Amino acid sequence: QVQLIESGGGLVQAGGSLRLSCAASGRTLTTWIMGWFRQAPGHQRQYVAAAQGDLTEYADLVKGRFTISRDIAKNTVSLQMNSLNAEDTAVYYCAAMEAGTWSNLDDYEYWGQGTQVTVSS
Repeated sequence: QVQLIESGGGLVQAGGSLRLSCAASGRTLTTWIMGWFRQAPGHQRQYVAAAQGDLTEYADLVKGRFTISRDIAKNTVSLQMNSLNAEDTAVYYCAAMEAGTWSNLDDYEYWGQGTQVTVSS
């Protein structure tokens, strides 16, 4: 069983930055796909970014502002978020899968509990 625990959320002013981290335990996820999703109140969960090894992919809404990175040795995945705006306010979730479509949340096997990011304008 894989457990994912997110950290790093909080309150930040518009234009600021936050760094989210997700620590995996239970097994080593070296070749797994690790993704970040977010869900704002009243909205569906939305794809943000994913990574597998050195490969990365981003949703258009965050491209150029967010950076996903993996630390294979530490079994973690991080999301550096810059130039935040109010529309980035959401609960951010880390997810993991062995294979599937990176942007499809239904393909992910394991999920973290989420961490709140609030951007004040």
